[in-house]
Amino acid sequence: MNYLDRNEFNFEPSERVKEAFRNFDISNFCFYTRIYDRGKKSILSEYLSGLYGIDEKQVLLGYGAEDLLKMAIHFFLTDGDNRTMLIPKFSWWYYKSIASEVRGETIQYPVYETEDTFRYDMDELLAMIADVNPRILLIASPNNPTGNGLTAQEMARIMENVPEKTIVVVDEAYASFTGSDTGYIKELVEKHPNMIVCRTFSKFYGLPGLRLGFGFTGQSGLMERFSRYANKYLGYDRLSEEMGIAALESEDHYRKIAGVMDEARRMYTEEIGALRGFKVYRSVANFILIKYPIELKPALQAEFAGEDYKVKFMDEPDLNTHMRITLGRREQNRTVADVILRIAKQAGL
Repeated sequence: MNYLDRNEFNFEPSERVKEAFRNFDISNFCFYTRIYDRGKKSILSEYLSGLYGIDEKQVLLGYGAEDLLKMAIHFFLTDGDNRTMLIPKFSWWYYKSIASEVRGETIQYPVYETEDTFRYDMDELLAMIADVNPRILLIASPNNPTGNGLTAQEMARIMENVPEKTIVVVDEAYASFTGSDTGYIKELVEKHPNMIVCRTFSKFYGLPGLRLGFGFTGQSGLMERFSRYANKYLGYDRLSEEMGIAALESEDHYRKIAGVMDEARRMYTEEIGALRGFKVYRSVANFILIKYPIELKPALQAEFAGEDYKVKFMDEPDLNTHMRITLGRREQNRTVADVILRIAKQAGL
């Protein structure tokens, strides 16, 4: 089966990652890490501190970005009486689920379709923040499933206008696909004490089964409390730490794979976007969103199943005529496009 429905990784890990796995000293599993003796959380948090130029005390590690998001949402929605969280209208269903676990209330802010993309309306969002006074503002950039993201300038504008009592949690699970410039993260978390940025090894670095995420916090007494809550005194999975560092040292490998995804975006846009009734949206993530004539859904599902392919047919309100397709290897992308072209031709489109 070709799984192109959950934005996983259909490529090979880098040679460095494979070597880290092959060469791992299994006797390390017999002992806790001793890096706490030096006042550090992990060899990985220390490496990330150097890579991003951010104090190690501000580095978070977790069981995927999912873990970091869950800890942050649970912590801040139960720290006081305000249990309101703003989330994008079209976004990961799990955000709402996490908040509901601690009886939090989620309110959606608009995400608008404009030509071949989606966007946040900055003015409307800031007005909504002032009106709702949320405990947490959650921003997904790039957003899943719409594929749109914020620029560093747009992120800075939001942070300049959000009150410090509102915690801004930024889910950047897909952000590495937009480029390697991460200097804006250091600038933002050093300037704004109410900010948390979450990233992962699951998407760009292609290790979703490793369950490894990382993030950065602003600097304040409240964030220090959250970091103590989130940190693991006895350390983290020692194999995962080494494989994570190996992935970070393999940027060229993963940039080449991102190039294959760029080719796929162009192919879908040129070939599928030309079909009557279809629309291909711009994406800066490892997936693409396509609007299709809803009457073709049974035929498309059957044809994909016949080819042993799984793509995600959206069922959310206002997106139930769309499918989200993970960008895979060249032959996988070609097969998906051919399935759509074949069904469209049969329908006379």
